[in-house]
Amino acid sequence: MSIVAREHHRSHRSSWLRAAVLGANDGIVSTASLVVGVAAAGSSYTALRTAGFAAVVAGAMSMAAGEYVSVSSQRDVERSDLELERQAIADNPDAELAELARIYEGRGLSPATAQQVAFELHAHDAFASHARDELGLESNGNARPLQAALTSAIAFVLGALFPLIAVLSTPTRHRITTAIAVALCALCILGVLGAKAGGANLRIAATRILLWGGLAMAVTFAIGKAVGTAL
Repeated sequence: MSIVAREHHRSHRSSWLRAAVLGANDGIVSTASLVVGVAAAGSSYTALRTAGFAAVVAGAMSMAAGEYVSVSSQRDVERSDLELERQAIADNPDAELAELARIYEGRGLSPATAQQVAFELHAHDAFASHARDELGLESNGNARPLQAALTSAIAFVLGALFPLIAVLSTPTRHRITTAIAVALCALCILGVLGAKAGGANLRIAATRILLWGGLAMAVTFAIGKAVGTAL
């Protein structure tokens, strides 16, 4: 009886997972840093609330726009390469077949086997074979601008809500410490969830995100304190 091994690969999650982790991380860190800096400057509750909600809206829109433009640029490059490959196959199919065989031979197949594999795949779907094995792309490209934009914006808002709710629901004297504590806890959870979804080391992921998030909040706190004292 044959046994079929089933590995649970995670690389197919890389595009949306990157956008989600980036968006949530930015939402937590930027919002927490902003409200901590504003609170450290001695601003009123109204000013703190206004700054916090403005940060959430502006940050989400910025993340969505940035991701869309960035991934759209990636998509344009992919489409250009795919079109070049499509044209090359149409203009010189024999040379493209030989190129595909060399790719397989470079991966360890014998010349005869590489030639046979290339011939059969070329006959089945030449364009898809070249896109996948020569360019490392799907035949319709890998970039998904709208998916990246929506994922990043939603993740930003969800991440930003943690420090924002914490700082607005806490008495004045405890606002800064509460916002920082909640933000660090949220970052730790985000690091663990991102690592589990991507199959990475949990400790390294959590430590990395905590260090950078803590540094950002420390810097903005110091600036806010200095500005508040000066004014």
